Amino acid sequence: MNAMVGGSGPVRQIGGKQFLRVLLGTAAILLVPLVAMQFTGEVDWTGSDFVIAAVLLAGTGMLFELAAAKLRSRKSRVMALGVIGLGFVFVWAELAVGLVGSPLAGS
Repeated sequence: MNAMVGGSGPVRQIGGKQFLRVLLGTAAILLVPLVAMQFTGEVDWTGSDFVIAAVLLAGTGMLFELAAAKLRSRKSRVMALGVIGLGFVFVWAELAVGLVGSPLAGS
């Protein structure tokens, strides 16, 4: 059953179109440091940097798609997307500079 009782409409299902959109968006974002590495020595990413960034970006994108598909009210979507966005920024900052000093912290 695709609709839930008491809501404002049917709940969308996540499919290949959303998955492809997330993968293409992730690839487009990762092209920025890849191209920058060709022109400057200030950007120095390794293969593991690209893998970690890809997992973080794709995971966040899929969480965005899941929240947008499963949550029906605009208010709950905005709140969920805000929490997911803040989680992404926190993990990104922790990996980059080590906000809380975890073993995964950057230098």
